[in-house]
Amino acid sequence: MQVPNYRQLLQRTDGPPGSSWGLFGKNSQLGTLNFITQEITAAATRLVQSGRTINLDYPINAFVPSIAGTRPPTEHRIFSNNPNHRDDWLDSFYLQSTSQIDGLRHMRHPVHGFYDFVGDDDVRADSPAIGIQGVSEKGVLGRGVLIDLPRYYAAIGRSDWSNDTNFMVTPDDLLNAAAAVGIEFQSGDILVVNTDWAADYLALDEDGRAFRREHWGSPGLEQSDAMVEFLWDTQFSMVVSDNAGVEAFPVNQASGWIDPDESGPALGPSHNGMLHRPLIALLGMFLGECWKLDELVEACAEDGRYEFLLAAKPLNVVGGVGSPPNAMAVK
Repeated sequence: MQVPNYRQLLQRTDGPPGSSWGLFGKNSQLGTLNFITQEITAAATRLVQSGRTINLDYPINAFVPSIAGTRPPTEHRIFSNNPNHRDDWLDSFYLQSTSQIDGLRHMRHPVHGFYDFVGDDDVRADSPAIGIQGVSEKGVLGRGVLIDLPRYYAAIGRSDWSNDTNFMVTPDDLLNAAAAVGIEFQSGDILVVNTDWAADYLALDEDGRAFRREHWGSPGLEQSDAMVEFLWDTQFSMVVSDNAGVEAFPVNQASGWIDPDESGPALGPSHNGMLHRPLIALLGMFLGECWKLDELVEACAEDGRYEFLLAAKPLNVVGGVGSPPNAMAVK
């Protein structure tokens, strides 16, 4: 697909600089998922060799208490109309409380607003505008490429990698880690970044998790213009990680993105200076957070193949902000 590069997008005068608004025409509700063409999906199916399927979702309530501090546990209830019948429902089911896909409603740019000229009044429960149902209807079926950062950094002798600090992953890190396992990025790829953060966090006891939430630190993608340019120009359709936000946290103080006059929220983490804003609100790039990658990491290390068919089918919630991914890798 022929699209302007990021530096060309920065020169736009018919939309916010650095945005893809209007670029995909009537399919703009899919943002960067438009990079996954039918031809790319067909090619991805040819990556399947053994047929091994790997679950990429953590269970509902895996991250309880809530990492964000604003989502109560989901309550699963079962009822019966007669002795031979069972049915069930969920109470307090927050669609982004465990493994998730952040949809295009998830983040508003503080200056330009929601993706693709969608007005604030259109982002409501009874409106479909840029809702997650668009992703459900299309589905995500393409080539996944795994970047296993802990294994890569260990191989090159980086001793400063840490799972509880905001270690910032650069575009060069991603390119070099990919090259080390023979991966060349292609248009439409689903970038899957393993940090071991989720597995490490979930292995902690209750006190350990509470301490980690109080002294928050997570490795991830750096907040920088160079990272935004790299992700767009490579034409990733989606960026997925096992950590809680894809990007490093706390944010990069040297990014130039932090607004000193923006007040902090009453609840939950601040988004001031985050990658989420340019990626989701300006470029229409979907993000996957808290994905379960431990089995996939081991499978790729065993067979030496770091590319695979990736399938995800979010819930068909009209106007939804996000959803569990319902994701599988097939090798």
